Amino acid sequence: MSDSSKIPFLDLASLHQELEPELLPVFQKALRTAGFVGGPTVDEFEREFAKFCDATYCVGLASGTDAVRFALMASGVQPGDVVITVPHTFIATTEGISQAGARPDFVDIDECTYCMDAEKLREYLERECDVNHETGKPYHRKHHAPVTAVVPVHLYGQTADMDPILELARRYNLIVVEDACQAHGAEYFSQKQNRWRKAGSMGHAAAFSFYPGKNLGACGEAGAATTNHEEIAKKMRMLRDHGQSKKYYHDIEGYNGRLDSIQAGILSVKLRHLPKWNEKRQEAARRYNKMLAQVAGVVPPHQPEWSRAVYHLYVVRVQDRAGLQKHLSGAQIDTGIHYPIPLHLQKAYAGQGYAAGNFPVTEKVAAEIVSLPMYPQLTESQQGRVVEHLREFVSQQHGKQDRAETRVTSTV
Repeated sequence: MSDSSKIPFLDLASLHQELEPELLPVFQKALRTAGFVGGPTVDEFEREFAKFCDATYCVGLASGTDAVRFALMASGVQPGDVVITVPHTFIATTEGISQAGARPDFVDIDECTYCMDAEKLREYLERECDVNHETGKPYHRKHHAPVTAVVPVHLYGQTADMDPILELARRYNLIVVEDACQAHGAEYFSQKQNRWRKAGSMGHAAAFSFYPGKNLGACGEAGAATTNHEEIAKKMRMLRDHGQSKKYYHDIEGYNGRLDSIQAGILSVKLRHLPKWNEKRQEAARRYNKMLAQVAGVVPPHQPEWSRAVYHLYVVRVQDRAGLQKHLSGAQIDTGIHYPIPLHLQKAYAGQGYAAGNFPVTEKVAAEIVSLPMYPQLTESQQGRVVEHLREFVSQQHGKQDRAETRVTSTV
């Protein structure tokens, strides 16, 4: 393939150029009505997104981080509580926990899905906690604090295995807040309920980010939380708006976490296209899978039978990640890493007592992952170029290894 044009990791410019005739009226309406914060445009998007997620309520917010924080607070997490999540996620997950006043703690991930390993969650609850017989909640022996919630992260566009997580939450009286910030439209087949369930409809509440690069992205910062519980939704609406039950009546001390109406209008336009965009991502993932099937040394994403992933990212694993990225960059192909340093090894959490080796699966995966270009407009020919150069790099590596083994053998 002789085409040397750059293949971007993500192509937001062409997407918005295509949508420009639909997006401009959103700005014009806001200018003409001076409806910039809240109002009917936000209400409309909340109804539409709740329906899309098969949830009863949606609360528009300023960011996905606010969504994690407010969902936990409104669901009943208290300052000093322990909230369990995974170390293989963006720091916004744990920031939301900390900003709710709780302490984030970790369990390792499943090496195939990169999401929370339910068996590790069970081991954590059984080995590190005692059960308070009055509340039915676990009490962490080392942290001297109640464990009140779990935040499974639906990573890279694929849901965590929710049935066993929800069962453990039921058994231990835990709040479940889904971090669905990368999973707009992803589905999970619940054997317990014998039906497909949307990300954002399974826990007490769920958090979504609409950062521009997400499957459903705003033209700036935005987020939302979904829930099937009226009281949780009511509490989140108060938290986002300075604790107001009505204007100038502050029932609690809250925050400024409101969704701008311009962003809500943009999201409503894009939401109409999201099913088609997700299908195109799924088609691109199938093409990648087929092309990579015969490429030794590359581990493609694994999608279990219970998952309908929406491929926010297409993440492979290789032994020499830095070498691969350099090789692809030389061929005008952009890549990313999500995420290179596990949260328990980040400087921000150096004071919490974690160390290398605490979460071996996360640490292994974090050293090998590479995100390949993935977006709805990605063409088969572009993917062919990506895989051609990936195959070329792997072949070169195998050649070097064979020559090194030959030299060792010849000296014996």
